[in-house]
Amino acid sequence: MPDTDLSILDELYEIIKSRKENPVENSYVCSLLDHRKGIDKILEKVGEEAIETILAVKSEKKEEIIYESSDLLFHLMVMFVAKGITLEEIATELTTRRK
Repeated sequence: MPDTDLSILDELYEIIKSRKENPVENSYVCSLLDHRKGIDKILEKVGEEAIETILAVKSEKKEEIIYESSDLLFHLMVMFVAKGITLEEIATELTTRRK
């Protein structure tokens, strides 16, 4: 099986990180990172998207699973940026677990 180009994840992470460092008016990412609830708002979104992903899997509709999983990954990346966690750190942890 050929390797899939996952550079979109790095690109998206960098955009989210850039929004944190250089806020943009009317940016959804900025509204999450700068929300009055703080990290709790991001965690609410992660939880919501996790539930929606579970429901999509239960529906057995591949397109919905892909859509909701993408939302979940996006909100996880917002959480990573908010907490100063890099994708490299996640990749390192996954590599360690594989060995």
